[in-house]
Amino acid sequence: MSVLVSKNSKVIVQGFTGTEGTFHASQMIEFGTKVVGGVTPGKGGTMHLDKPVFNTVEEAVKKAGADVSIIFVPPAFAADAIMEAAEAGIKVIVCITEGIPTKDMIQVKEYLKGRDCRLIGPNCPGVITAGEAKVGIMPGFVFKKGTIGIVSKSGTLTYEAADQIVKAGLGITTAIGIGGDPIIGTSTMEAVQLLMADKETEGIVMIGEIGGGMEAEAARWIKENGTKPVVGFIAGQTAPVGRTMGHAGAIVGGAEDTAAAKMKILRECGVTVVESPATIGVTMAKILKKVVA
Repeated sequence: MSVLVSKNSKVIVQGFTGTEGTFHASQMIEFGTKVVGGVTPGKGGTMHLDKPVFNTVEEAVKKAGADVSIIFVPPAFAADAIMEAAEAGIKVIVCITEGIPTKDMIQVKEYLKGRDCRLIGPNCPGVITAGEAKVGIMPGFVFKKGTIGIVSKSGTLTYEAADQIVKAGLGITTAIGIGGDPIIGTSTMEAVQLLMADKETEGIVMIGEIGGGMEAEAARWIKENGTKPVVGFIAGQTAPVGRTMGHAGAIVGGAEDTAAAKMKILRECGVTVVESPATIGVTMAKILKKVVA
């Protein structure tokens, strides 16, 4: 079983022929992802990376059976790209684009309500199911097949956590990089719920950061509904109040937005909190009583 993407996912790349789209589509294909084509308006009917280019997402769905899309479209046009994918019937939309105006994402969130699709991102590294499909920009070689799911706001820490988990002899089921913008498609709690429901996932790593209340929301859901161990890490323990750190959503706006406050809430809800990402793997191994390699 896999979460969100699998070896059977039929993936298209919006912004296929651009520099970013070309590079990362090549990496995804090399990983083994079933990329069935891409979308670049005005270039429909041509070939790129030995895959067909379509003018619209609707055309890609009808002709190639696409059900997953990854978006490498400039910020000014990314919201329209997301809504086009949803309108065409794409089930999983992964938006990598950074810097989409918040007002655009408000419109996107409203547009997606009631539609049968899930948005991951924007400003995220994507989703990877180890050994099956990579729909994102993460270094695929780090992710070895295993039993631990990852939910993370941070791209870099997603890779670090995966590396630590693999070194502990556990490996990854699916890693979901949800993104760090103020308005995103899938929350920490929603991603945790997906992994809790996955039969192959034995434990979950939850990586958060300062700003917002998603980690607390997820922790309280875990306390009431969790059936698997969760190891948590909160980035930004030394961040000053009132200053955006890295992600647009990573800003301490109140007492509960700090790393210390979030770590306290996680512990109170039964999440095993680590002080450093370097101990994520060994901590999970100990909880699962697995021998660390």
